[in-house]
Amino acid sequence: MAETKVCDELVRERNKCTFNVQELIHVIDGGEKNTKERKEVEDLVCNDPRLKDKVPEEYLSHKERYENAVRKGCTLFEILREYSQKHNTMDAFQPTNKYRVTFGVVKDISPFMLHMGMFVPTVMNQSDDEQRDKWLLKAISMGMIGTYAQTELGHGTFIRGLETTATYDPDSEEFILHSPTLTSYKWWPGGLAHTANHCIVVAQLYSKGECYGVHPFFVQIRDEETHMPLPGIKVGEIGPKLGFQTANNGFLGFEHFRIPRRNMLMKNAQVLKDGTYIKSKNDKLTYGTMVFVRVLIVTDLAYELSRAATIAVRYSAVRHQSQLKAGQPECQIIDYVTQQHKLFIGIATSHAFRVTGLWLWKAYSKVISDMGKGNMDQLPELHALACCLKGVCSRDANARVEEFRLACGGHGYMASSNLPIINGIVTATITYEGEYTVLMLQTARFLMKAWKQATAGTAMTPTVSYLVKFFDNDRVQWSNDTEGIVRGFQAVAAGKTKAAYEAIQKYEKMGMDYEEAWNSASVQLVNASEAHCRAILIEVTWREMKLLSEKVSPSLGKVLEQLAELYLIYWTLEKRGDLLLYSTITREDIAKQQSVYEQLLSLLRPNAVGLVDAFDVRDEILNSTLGAFDGRVYERLMEEAQKSPLNAEPVNQSFHKYLKPLMSRAKL
Repeated sequence: MAETKVCDELVRERNKCTFNVQELIHVIDGGEKNTKERKEVEDLVCNDPRLKDKVPEEYLSHKERYENAVRKGCTLFEILREYSQKHNTMDAFQPTNKYRVTFGVVKDISPFMLHMGMFVPTVMNQSDDEQRDKWLLKAISMGMIGTYAQTELGHGTFIRGLETTATYDPDSEEFILHSPTLTSYKWWPGGLAHTANHCIVVAQLYSKGECYGVHPFFVQIRDEETHMPLPGIKVGEIGPKLGFQTANNGFLGFEHFRIPRRNMLMKNAQVLKDGTYIKSKNDKLTYGTMVFVRVLIVTDLAYELSRAATIAVRYSAVRHQSQLKAGQPECQIIDYVTQQHKLFIGIATSHAFRVTGLWLWKAYSKVISDMGKGNMDQLPELHALACCLKGVCSRDANARVEEFRLACGGHGYMASSNLPIINGIVTATITYEGEYTVLMLQTARFLMKAWKQATAGTAMTPTVSYLVKFFDNDRVQWSNDTEGIVRGFQAVAAGKTKAAYEAIQKYEKMGMDYEEAWNSASVQLVNASEAHCRAILIEVTWREMKLLSEKVSPSLGKVLEQLAELYLIYWTLEKRGDLLLYSTITREDIAKQQSVYEQLLSLLRPNAVGLVDAFDVRDEILNSTLGAFDGRVYERLMEEAQKSPLNAEPVNQSFHKYLKPLMSRAKL
């Protein structure tokens, strides 16, 4: 097949680029070898005719979309399993773009997402050796299909409030799973409705008349041959959502359903044959899968931003509208500084989340390694980090994707732009695996302990050690450089942490108990957590991007520094009110920052298309009429419009059934 001609605007834009795009592709992939492997996987998947749709997903019914997603998901797994066996690799459980090709198979979310995303990691990390030997290989090879059932109709992030019970019967050596109320039904797990036949169920453990809190259980819910729900199981789909239409989210209820004692995951806590409960060394180990997923979400968001940025930037280079000067031709909308303001921060944010996500992954890996040696000292800090980064990054990504959509005007509202689907995917991250506000309050508990330690002058963990610097300093000295910005954001975080801490003390002095005081101060506590997270994002982004810039060619290094600086200054301007409160920044300083910000937009402008090309998102994965590599925006929009079933005939039957009679009656 002959290659499609690339539109002139994108050819010109690519000729302006000041750095080697291929070099940045390797940086984003983590090395040339990783790029080669990613492309190999993408070629295997995207060139397979079995994965092509005759009718676009958007025109299928809800039921047809699910069935099509399962069909393609099974084919995809066979391809990836063959690839994995051939290369003897198991690298799907770490930050990588290698397998993002899933979005080139199912536009929305695969019903198998939670199988590899949560079911397998939980079996891997929460089972004892005997259980792992029994279940893991079968799970990885998809000899069973699983999901992770934690959230209930009445409880989500507040895990301790879950109502599903697992009561141990020592006579039969079984647990009896039961859903005592409607609100105790599991609600939301992806793939649960009609795809999975096994799941990890999180339930309240009862033994010898005592409740020992929530624990994970390995549960078969459907017959492996017939796929019928087992007796005592009530399971189905929860219905359409804002996004995730093909995720097959489900509900699950138990009617005194029995499972063997050894189906409780027993790496950490155990129940002996006689019902004796052996406590875990650390209660938070039960939540290991959630921490793992929250860590990965940060790099997932970086990728979604890269897809949305590619669409919006390429479209902005192709689209001509209005005149900068009277009498001149309509210019590319990317030449408007307001458009650059919408676009370039999204590119910078993708890089910020990628480097911060990799930094967080290293921290996670170290904590897991230390835990294996019996050292759990850093687990609370990791938990606090994963909570606030997942929360803040998901909110930021949602804002950036919506900005990208708006930057594409009316065409961004088209499903064929793929921006609505990406928006739905990113919006969901704000809620799943920990709702934003609740996660912020989790981090706040860590911050309150850290501030109390600071007042006592005792040592603190690394990510909150900056608090000591601002203990007796209400307003830090400002300087208009990156170090000054980092210091300023730390001062804001310290100031807001102190204010929240003192608010709790004030309410306690008024006669409230601690939890009442906590609730009264909760808005300030959320603000403190957001500020703490912002300080970490600012510091880590600048440090990691600076290190990267020193390892690459000077031309690329300069652009990476510009992106990092743009990110820092954008947030300086966004948070100038906070900085005025907690630093000596002046109106003149803010004006200087604004001027530098505008200079950076101008410097990045020639590299805009090159930067999104370096995300190297293949057209099949981008799934966008607006963002394809060739820039044939209007042709693709029309081609997609012609695929509508309504365009298959010039007159729809509704005319003769309804419209014509209506008009005829109007003539009487």
